[in-house]
Amino acid sequence: MSEKKKMGRPPAGTEPVMVRMTHETVEAIDAYRRTAEDLPTRPEVIRRAVEAYLEEHGQK
Repeated sequence: MSEKKKMGRPPAGTEPVMVRMTHETVEAIDAYRRTAEDLPTRPEVIRRAVEAYLEEHGQK
């Protein structure tokens, strides 16, 4: 049986960012999630996408 991460305090040095997305974008995120080996959460998919974009464009 796999272990789930326990909810707790967010990591230090992080900030919440609230965004609205179209239904189509959320559906695309969910479709991607289902193909990922580790079934990331929606927020994790968005974090990964932003990190990859920033690295690709030399911003990180």
